[in-house]
Amino acid sequence: MTSFEPIRFEPGYRRVATAIAARILNRSLREGDPLPPEAELAEQFAVNRSTVREALRELESADLVTRRRGTKRMIVTRPAAAQIAGRVGQSLALHDVTVRDVWQTLELIEPSIAAEAAAQADLDAIERLRGAVGRYAADHTAAPQAVAGVADFFRAVAAATGNRVLQMTQEPLLLLLVAALEVMIDRAAPARARIGVAQQRVLAAIESHDPLAARDWMGKHVRDFRRGFEISGIDVDSPVPAPRRD
Repeated sequence: MTSFEPIRFEPGYRRVATAIAARILNRSLREGDPLPPEAELAEQFAVNRSTVREALRELESADLVTRRRGTKRMIVTRPAAAQIAGRVGQSLALHDVTVRDVWQTLELIEPSIAAEAAAQADLDAIERLRGAVGRYAADHTAAPQAVAGVADFFRAVAAATGNRVLQMTQEPLLLLLVAALEVMIDRAAPARARIGVAQQRVLAAIESHDPLAARDWMGKHVRDFRRGFEISGIDVDSPVPAPRRD
């Protein structure tokens, strides 16, 4: 006997939001484009203005539209990379990802990112990386500065690849790393000097456009983080604290 799945019911505002989002995601509506006024949208969709208003609230909460300053008109926008990373990082934390999960992922991806950076880095990217390494060397005695310097270094290496997907994929992981390092960094003070040495070695490999050396030193650098957690007596199978969203 033939059977059918129940028809999914969606509120009117959700159907309106989905229709507008589809135009944004297929680039028919571009960032900065204004949406029609609420009354016009209501007429086009043959719904009440309250339905349109609720749909726009949903789109605004997803950072797909925002209100133009000084007017009620909505314009198309896109989520900032930091907003995306914050959401993903907090979602991962809520799924009880552990310190071990974080450093294993770092071991998998960061050496390859460093090798790609060595192959692709231009002068501007190398200068940015030198700046990150220099800032860490100048100011890593206080825990907050040391932790921030670690994250900035990884970001600069990823930026040197020129690959935006790599950079945006890396960011939630870095937020989790920062949250974990904030727990560990004061318990393993000698690690701060080793971090500085490893950063210098990775920088030298990227400056020389030597992917093999960059991969090798980044691998050593990430493994040193793992040892720092183990030496600190932190249970590597403990959940990582939820990253803060500034």
